Amino acid sequence: MQVGVLGASGYAGSELVRLLLQHPAVTGVRCFSRASAGLPVAASLPGLAGYPGAFEAWEDGLLEELDVLFTALPAGEALPILKAAHAAGVRAIDVGSDLRLAAAEYPRWYGYDHPEPALLDEAVYGLPELWPEAVRAARLVANPGCYPTAVLLALAPLAREGLLPAQIQVTATSGHSGAGRTPRPASHLPAALENVQPYGFPGHRHVPEMERYLGRLAGRSVQVAFLPQLVPASRGILATIWVPAPAGWTQAQLTELYRAFYQGAPFIRVLEEGLPQTAWVRGTNRADLAAVLDPPTGQIVCTAAIDNLVKGAAGQAVQNMNLMLGLEEDLGLPRYAPAA
Repeated sequence: MQVGVLGASGYAGSELVRLLLQHPAVTGVRCFSRASAGLPVAASLPGLAGYPGAFEAWEDGLLEELDVLFTALPAGEALPILKAAHAAGVRAIDVGSDLRLAAAEYPRWYGYDHPEPALLDEAVYGLPELWPEAVRAARLVANPGCYPTAVLLALAPLAREGLLPAQIQVTATSGHSGAGRTPRPASHLPAALENVQPYGFPGHRHVPEMERYLGRLAGRSVQVAFLPQLVPASRGILATIWVPAPAGWTQAQLTELYRAFYQGAPFIRVLEEGLPQTAWVRGTNRADLAAVLDPPTGQIVCTAAIDNLVKGAAGQAVQNMNLMLGLEEDLGLPRYAPAA
């Protein structure tokens, strides 16, 4: 199977290449990058030492040489390529933001009028633990954002039970790789080291995505107040949400709800004790979840830890590819984190 990655020189794109090179069903990986075209991949990304090729410039004629296309491009840039891939019958997965929302939301949140609303109608939101059958039948998938992945997985069992309030408060911390490879003042070492930086508040771009799909799970609208923060780490997301506990519920009932909901999901670990930590999922496609009853306040503390570049981006994209192709869902994907 031949696959192509557009935006292969970015953090999410290069992580995709790393995973695909180790995938037993993938026979060839083509790396496309406008900025790095012509440069040897291994020289630009030393972690991919041994990859024999160079970054290529993209041309639509290359679609006939690919079985699956991944796009990891800035907002709006993938749409002409996704349209061409869909017309050519090539399965495509957008790791960017171009297929996640309704057309009417793009001017406010991304600053452009969406030119391809028909693609939005075709695209399936690819969160495999929640909508696996839709992904299996899809030829065009919108890979979820990193923060929405963590928040949706943390809240899905409660949402399906009708236990979410009309408004929820979310705080989440992220490593700096979530902001992309392009240097910024906030990611300069003196600014990032020994510093926790709130950002994107109010009005973070992932808010409408969370609200859209939490609403789908709950069967009604859910408003999200969201405060993201950068921490001095390269990877990892830890999301925390407080939800009022239903009267009479025990911790055992709550844990069983989560365990039953995610029964058979290969990348979900529901903790029976304690709360997740980002180091436990680093480099893996796993999501560690906990829902802990806090009796003094009458709240459930819902937490999720993921690696933002794997389960929050590239790994989830490969998981979606596996489902689309009828492969084992966990094929070629890491479940275990390094010890240190």
